[in-house]
Amino acid sequence: MGFLSWLGISPRDAPALPEITDNVRDSGQTFVFGRADSGERVDEKSAMQIATVYACVRLLAESVAGLPLHLYRFTDDAENGKEKAKDHPLYRLLYILPNPEMTSFSFREVMMTHLLLWGNCYAQIIRDGKNGILGLYPLLPENVEVDRDEKGEIYYIYHAYTDETPGETNKDIFFRKDEIFHVPGLGFNGLVGFSPIAMMKNALGTTLAVEKYGSAFFRNGAQPSGVLEHPGVLKNPEKIRENWSDVYGGANNAHKVAVLEEGMQYKAISLPPEDSQFLSTRQFGVNEICRIFRVPPHMVQDLEHATFSNIEHQSIDFVMHTLMPWLVRFEQAIIKDLLLPEEQEQYFPKFNVDGLAGVCDRHQ
Repeated sequence: MGFLSWLGISPRDAPALPEITDNVRDSGQTFVFGRADSGERVDEKSAMQIATVYACVRLLAESVAGLPLHLYRFTDDAENGKEKAKDHPLYRLLYILPNPEMTSFSFREVMMTHLLLWGNCYAQIIRDGKNGILGLYPLLPENVEVDRDEKGEIYYIYHAYTDETPGETNKDIFFRKDEIFHVPGLGFNGLVGFSPIAMMKNALGTTLAVEKYGSAFFRNGAQPSGVLEHPGVLKNPEKIRENWSDVYGGANNAHKVAVLEEGMQYKAISLPPEDSQFLSTRQFGVNEICRIFRVPPHMVQDLEHATFSNIEHQSIDFVMHTLMPWLVRFEQAIIKDLLLPEEQEQYFPKFNVDGLAGVCDRHQ
């Protein structure tokens, strides 16, 4: 007895699958780069100027890129049940050279960087006449849009406004679904990922504002701002302020002895950074960014709370709960986009994490 019959429903009475008409393009605009509540503009370039963001992105991108990636086929071998599919064209693309201009390491490093900053990474699939894959070329995710046609099929629009694609400038290029390798990050519909930078722009904007404050503080000679009081009426206060900044402003002029004339007095009006918890605010920014990327602070050289015992366990947690989800995303995207439907039951990609997994196995 089938499940529908058990429920008392005949197959012809079963509800039909809903028609797919949603516009996935709009989901890419849910979280966008822009000005944070702190007033700082946050995008992928300004975010990468934050030392902790750069360190986290580099750590994750290099970790994923540094692991060997092999294509396997299932076998009847009772001991292993698999073997490397070295005779498949995709094996060489994944393990050695995805295209003549990139190594496997640099290709996956770029793709992972795109995924961490934009929430999606895309690569154009070059195929031969027999539907075999000849190469993979990364596409800038900021120029890619995902949409559906009138039949509900996914397609991709690439805005080629630069010379990165030879012969294709200042025009939109349309790609079918089978022409794009797409790894989406965390999202609401499973089709388009959201940028962690855009989602967390207020937290990152605060960090940018704190760094700008610190730069201005040292530019002013590491002295709090203040006012110059004059007993009389000044005809040109702007000129006096400029002269004061030229002579006593900047780190090179710190601790110079000021000479005041005509009864002028200098009075500080701002709190020093230690009183306004400047250093603790910067440290909180480091922790916030590590929390966004799920990276243990000691792996970006923040050893404030590190000990010999907890570093080892944090490293194990990094492999299991940070790296592994990214690896699974890549592996399943390869199956979905790079293997033909008839190959998906026979072949599968796998990152070689034996060295990393061995660390975890010893502590289970």
